[in-house]
Formats: sequence, structure tokens, C-alpha cells
Amino acid sequence: MVRPKKHLGQHFLKDDSVSERIAQSLDATGKYKQVLEIGPGMGALTKFLVVREDFVTECVEVDKESIEYLNIEFPDLVVHKLDFLRINLKEFMKGESFAVVGNFPYNISSQILFKVVEYKDLVPEVVGMFQKEVAERIAEKPGTKKYGVISVLIQAFYDIEYLFTVHEHVFIPPPKVKSGVIRLRRNSIKKLNCDEKLFKSVVKQAFNQRRKTLRNSLRSLMSPEQLKLEIFNARPETLSVNQFVELTQLVQKNK
Repeated sequence: MVRPKKHLGQHFLKDDSVSERIAQSLDATGKYKQVLEIGPGMGALTKFLVVREDFVTECVEVDKESIEYLNIEFPDLVVHKLDFLRINLKEFMKGESFAVVGNFPYNISSQILFKVVEYKDLVPEVVGMFQKEVAERIAEKPGTKKYGVISVLIQAFYDIEYLFTVHEHVFIPPPKVKSGVIRLRRNSIKKLNCDEKLFKSVVKQAFNQRRKTLRNSLRSLMSPEQLKLEIFNARPETLSVNQFVELTQLVQKNK
């Protein structure tokens, strides 16, 4: 049987205990009946998803050889030859809630999460493996160097838990870095109390000069009177999501 080639920065997981642990980290409990696995490759994770009876798993894969392999190994599994980043998920999942899971390709892992946020009202849970450094940044709380743009933008809508670290030797081929598995669960925020597009811009501009205080990094967006407020003495990595919402509200007053 043909072994699928490495693609899109993917490293295939060979340790069943890691795959099983990822699959068991999904907690459907009535929140969804569908799971979409991204980039299943040789099905290392898939085989532990398809045996669960509390949801139905489908996959999206772009590699032809991987799809041929999956169709042989899992004849009842629906495998879509699609690029996840290009899918209209509302139409694709027919408006039904679903979870996202996968050993995500390193080079598009952040894009996958930003895609999920676009459809946040349909995705109550995500369990994924990322490069360890990326996983830590996504899950990090305010007050550290790892806390940054992706932390704020994802935590605005999801509660994030760092589950466990995965070492290099459990992959074929072994990556040069460790991996981390995190779980995202949709929080209670339906919509931010500000312009969400502007919120993203404010967050990105603040962290673009993270060593400077907000008074310096956001000077172009604020009035002289606003810049006298205490919050502008802070650096961006110390602010919570709610404080970034407050900053965005201040910017909106100037528009």
C-alpha cells in the first residue's frame, strides 16, 4: 500500500496513545453531533474518532495519496478533497454545530483557528495539535512575553486549555520542535461590545510595538485627552481581552 507523502508541513503521528488521547479530549456532551478532522493523513487520529458513538466524523484532506489510503482503510468514512481554509463552513456543515480536530499542519495552524473564529457560532469546541510555541501563545494569559495578538484574538471567543506536550520522536518524519495539544471551548461572548474589525486592528497595532507603552503604540488612534488615561501607561501584554475592548471603544469615539 502506498504511504502518503508528507505535505503542507505535515508530520504523521505514529504513537497511538497520543492519537487516542487527542480523540478522547473531545467532549461532545450534546453540544454537537458532527466532527470535522483537518488533514487526517494516514488516519492515525481518525481511527480513534470513527469508533466514538457520540458524534459522526468527516475529514477534509488535500493530498490525493492520503485520500486513497483513507478510502481503503476507512471505507465508511466521508473524506472531502477540499482546502479547509477555502470552505464556506456554514454551507458545508448545513448550519449545524460541529467540532474541529486535527494534528494541524504547522504552516497553516494559526490560519485554521482564525477560520474557526469566523464561524465561532457553529464551532463550540476545537482540539488540535500545534507547534508547542504556537500552542503556548494561543493559551497564554496576560502578563507574559508569550501573550500576544493570537492570544487576544482567539481568547476573545474561546476559553483555552493547554492539555499536553508531544515530543518529536512520535512523528514520521520527526519535526525539529515539540508539539502541544490544546482545547478551545466557546465562551459566552456572542459579540464583542465594540467594532470587531477595529478591535483586531487595535490589538495588532498595540503588539506591533510591544516593548512600548500603549501611549506610544496607539498614539495615532487616540486624542490627547484620552492618552492621559492610566491605561496608556501599560504595555500590551498586560491587558485582558476586556481591556482591549475598552481601548477599541475609545478609538470608536474618535471616528
